[in-house]
Amino acid sequence: MTATGRVAVIGAGPGGLVAARWLRSQGFTTTIFEQGDEIGGQWTGRPGRSGVWPAMHTNTSRVLTAFGDLDPGPGATFPSNHEVLGYLHRYADQFDLPAITRLGTRVRRVRRTDGGWLVATDSGVETFERVVVATGRFQTPVLPAVAGLDTFTGSVGAHSSYDFRDPARYRGKRVLVAGGAISALEITAELVFAGADRVVLTQRRQRYVLPKLAGGVPTDHRVFTRYGALAAERLPADEIDRQLKEIVLEAAGEPQQYGAPAPHPSLSVAGVTLSQHYLPLVAEGRIVVRPWLTAVAGDRVTFADGRSEQFDGIVFGTGFRVAMPFLDETMHRVLDRHTFHPELPGLAFVGMWDQSGGYFVPLELQARWIAYAWAGLVEPPVVTPERPPGEPQKTRMNLVAVTFARAAGVEPTLSHWPGLHRALLFGPLAPSCFRLEGPDAAPDATQRFARDAAAFGAITSNTMTERETAYWRLLGSDT
Repeated sequence: MTATGRVAVIGAGPGGLVAARWLRSQGFTTTIFEQGDEIGGQWTGRPGRSGVWPAMHTNTSRVLTAFGDLDPGPGATFPSNHEVLGYLHRYADQFDLPAITRLGTRVRRVRRTDGGWLVATDSGVETFERVVVATGRFQTPVLPAVAGLDTFTGSVGAHSSYDFRDPARYRGKRVLVAGGAISALEITAELVFAGADRVVLTQRRQRYVLPKLAGGVPTDHRVFTRYGALAAERLPADEIDRQLKEIVLEAAGEPQQYGAPAPHPSLSVAGVTLSQHYLPLVAEGRIVVRPWLTAVAGDRVTFADGRSEQFDGIVFGTGFRVAMPFLDETMHRVLDRHTFHPELPGLAFVGMWDQSGGYFVPLELQARWIAYAWAGLVEPPVVTPERPPGEPQKTRMNLVAVTFARAAGVEPTLSHWPGLHRALLFGPLAPSCFRLEGPDAAPDATQRFARDAAAFGAITSNTMTERETAYWRLLGSDT
């Protein structure tokens, strides 16, 4: 069964491209609107339109930074931003997406009308039966309210990590980095390697920190598993916390062992992030950690413990807020599973949730769900307006991926794949495992997923370890 009708996709980043690919596969006439002059979204690295700096690498492994129709091929375990952009161009070319993309076209307004949606750009107004919003959630940085910040007189200024480009300009400078998530930690390390005279990190709380690679295996292969998603549904919160913390401490130990502040004993309260170099550089004294900044006066910054210090520059890695100025705010405040609005049929969102872990795999699953639902391949979502408004809480990649896979009808049934049982539970949530069953199942998916699960030696047999067996038993025999 295929569908007909015109669909506008707003944004030509990973979410927009994969949405257009799957919508076209179901027969929808699709047009992509992109305000920039190149496809790729954040991965273009264009100043003012991207927070990707020139030396940035992914925090997700090559296996999980890909879609199900195009293997990433050989390369770095954690690809550079240039490699990711090249991959997106290859993906777009494979599905002839440049031909349906209008570059340099900013969408000014999207408004519902009888029987469809009006999409207004500088070139005019067009009507579409459906609209997919895929503009990304990492374009509007948030700076904290700090007394006197506007008085800062350091020679290299105060900027968001979104505008961080050239670490060399900080060589020989005293730099304060604010934030505790991966961008702040990675930029802190880059500044050290670029020759900054002094690098200080200020944070509200110390998170647990995982290296990107532990024991030769990318940590996203160990942490974002299908077992973890099932456990989140069936086990008490304190047991889930204990299991995740066990993985983290085995890989990296406690932050205070490196000289960083001690985090909250509960991993769910403290949070966890990734950085390959942050803790070792703290242990070497090349990064100094301070509590949160409370005031700025000229080039002097005061911290919550009362100490103060002079700096030449401040970089804020303090997060983003979702901004979709072409929509009425109420259109994206209440969503079912981050995707469909309960009162606005024909409108869907891609990639607008906040999570730990890489976005490529869940983006594709969300895109498939939208395409299949609108084409009638799966049951349409039953959404109600009772969900509370506001930004959804941060989730984890494996939880949202399994949610979308179930909705799209492509979540594999464990009992159908005894030879892959361990890999499906404790291996990486590679895109290949979501081509085993359901619409668009691929004949080579079994071989591809077995390869992906064993890519770094994590899953090389179907025999569970003693710990995996114990974890599995906790879920019950009916899983």
